[in-house]
Amino acid sequence: MNLNATDLAPEPATGPRSITVLGSTGSIGTNTLELIESNLGNYAVEALTANKNVELLAEQARRLKPRTAVVADPDRYKELKKLLGGTKTTAAAGPEAILEAASQPADWVMASIVGAAGLKPTLTAVRRGATIGLANKECLVSAGDVFVKEVLSHKATLLPVDSEHSAIFQVFDFNDAERVHRVILTASGGPFREFSREEMASVTPKQAVAHPNWDMGAKISVDSATMMNKGLELIEAFHLFPVSEQQIEILVHPQSVIHSMVDYVDGSVLAQLGTPDMRTPIAYALAWPKRMSAHAPRLELEEVATLTFEKPDDVRFPALRLAREALKAGGCAPTVLNAANEVAVDHFLNHRIGFLDISRIVSETLDAAPTGKLANLDDVSEADAEARRIAEQFVVKT
Repeated sequence: MNLNATDLAPEPATGPRSITVLGSTGSIGTNTLELIESNLGNYAVEALTANKNVELLAEQARRLKPRTAVVADPDRYKELKKLLGGTKTTAAAGPEAILEAASQPADWVMASIVGAAGLKPTLTAVRRGATIGLANKECLVSAGDVFVKEVLSHKATLLPVDSEHSAIFQVFDFNDAERVHRVILTASGGPFREFSREEMASVTPKQAVAHPNWDMGAKISVDSATMMNKGLELIEAFHLFPVSEQQIEILVHPQSVIHSMVDYVDGSVLAQLGTPDMRTPIAYALAWPKRMSAHAPRLELEEVATLTFEKPDDVRFPALRLAREALKAGGCAPTVLNAANEVAVDHFLNHRIGFLDISRIVSETLDAAPTGKLANLDDVSEADAEARRIAEQFVVKT
């Protein structure tokens, strides 16, 4: 199921925007708050949430004065409350408090909680018809049709924040989508683009999180290194834009200057270019339908000089093939893909499995997990939990 122009971009409310940032201490969240602080007259912060980093969360709350600051880890509540002493910000903790923060009446919500943990809070914001800056891949990967139905039912607005989907959004002609020949997602290729399978076998977590172009969190950096991130983005693009799976292609572009392209039937290819800085797509979503300064470095093409492209190698990077197969299979297959990948990446980052084991565990989990359709969020949760259980078994056997 795809969204369309009116679902993605209805007319926004006028006046200052009230903002909630789900995942304010991560890379996307901190960049979002930096942009808000540079335009304080246009925004008021309603709520901030974090997983465990109470020190940074409290610092952000003292600067931006939200009504509520929430830490997901209940054991950090007393610490957060103490750090917020003397402020008017209410401290809260635990998963239910995160959902409560998402339900507060903010006009615009940045959904940047990493992983499947971000699904329920984002859906909570969707169900009150909020405008969502969507930086959480798993909402559309794990929940797919279920999530899209909720967006349509509650007339929420989705603004993609991933640099690739933001790029497509900016150049996609929603009023004449039938004239789109294909959508081209660009990929840096990650730090191991030229590594052989043998060389990748000895890759360490430290090497994998050192992305050559982008400043990202550990999990997303590993996904980039395996190219699973591009597989997840393929599934996202299928749900975000009115195109078929066959119309979505992936092209390796190591310079990360062209963030994605739309190829039209007349041979025109429209692209969005910029320096590899997440502040640009965040600013686009935050200020939409206008534009704001992102304070990102300007793109000077004469300094870049050369732009290169190559087809991805799905033998060395099987995650791309696995993601496309999961999308074709439909039902709970993308949910299984995502859950197994989260399990495998976590074990890799904790030095329990090797780099090549990540895709292998995902593949084995896809083969072993039950298949079926997803009718509601409970189905998504069940498929996710079962996939994690199966993936853990394959980790033990490694």
